[in-house]
Amino acid sequence: MTDTKVLTAHIPLALAEKVDAMAARLERSRGWVMKQALAAWVDQEEERHHLTLEALHDVDAGRVIDHQAVQAWADSLGTDKPLPPPSA
Repeated sequence: MTDTKVLTAHIPLALAEKVDAMAARLERSRGWVMKQALAAWVDQEEERHHLTLEALHDVDAGRVIDHQAVQAWADSLGTDKPLPPPSA
């Protein structure tokens, strides 16, 4: 068995009720639902951080697209002559 640590959080009553309802529907414990939700959130935030660092490396390397070029492309969408997507 892996080591565990108890975390405590105050959450809005409406959210707690949704967690309880989901646990009942899934025939799982409230703790299991909370662990699944927290693990998914941590994974999402780690991925967001990774993508942010990757984007900052692109900026440092000069791999950027001028705002005006993106705006002109976006403005052309839905017209008779849309522009090709801009590239770095």
